[in-house]
Amino acid sequence: MIYGGLQKLTLIDFPGKLAATIFLNGCNFRCPFCYNPNLVLPEKISPFSEEEIFSFLNRRKGMLDGVVICGGEPTIHRDLNQIVKRIKEMGFAVKLDTNGSEPEILEDLISKNLLDYIAMDIKAPKEKYGTLAGQGIDLAKIQESIDILKEGKTDYEFRTTVIPLLLEKEDILSIVQWIRPAKRYFLQQFRAENNLDPEFKKLNPYSLEYLVDIKEVIAPFFDVCQVRK
Repeated sequence: MIYGGLQKLTLIDFPGKLAATIFLNGCNFRCPFCYNPNLVLPEKISPFSEEEIFSFLNRRKGMLDGVVICGGEPTIHRDLNQIVKRIKEMGFAVKLDTNGSEPEILEDLISKNLLDYIAMDIKAPKEKYGTLAGQGIDLAKIQESIDILKEGKTDYEFRTTVIPLLLEKEDILSIVQWIRPAKRYFLQQFRAENNLDPEFKKLNPYSLEYLVDIKEVIAPFFDVCQVRK
């Protein structure tokens, strides 16, 4: 396991919980709009101390409710199971952020009751997935992960970052037809900062009004549907 960093407190990334975030290095996608290239590109990866991470978590027992594990893409690490189990044994709830490319890993973690919440990115409608994710796309595996989450054995959400020029309202409607009905779906505003492809730094995000208008149309298909800045 190669750790990429530690955020010591987040109030928004784990619904209803005070949490820390552990970043894992490495990803099997190359989304051009990604704003964590230091976790994705091998030449930019800077290892972080596992000892420091778990020493911090040990000191925060009883103070923090949970731990978010994100990346990069956590499920490409075959020892993820052991890491999550270690965190759970410390008394923390665990949220996993994933691109859904490794459904067998999700199934294993869920079957062992090691996850309390899963957030899965839906990059694009099926016909655009290769463009948005950059590489490594197996839509059958993405579909399998969607189906696993919708079984509802672990609390979950789907989310899409709405990228100017790449995704428009009709694309979001297509995604909704694909994944509906589901428990939660969030539209996330694009951030032009330190993107993997520098050209994306020049893009202006869609207005909140534009995203809210889409949300109003698609909300009936989900228990919860919101826009995130």
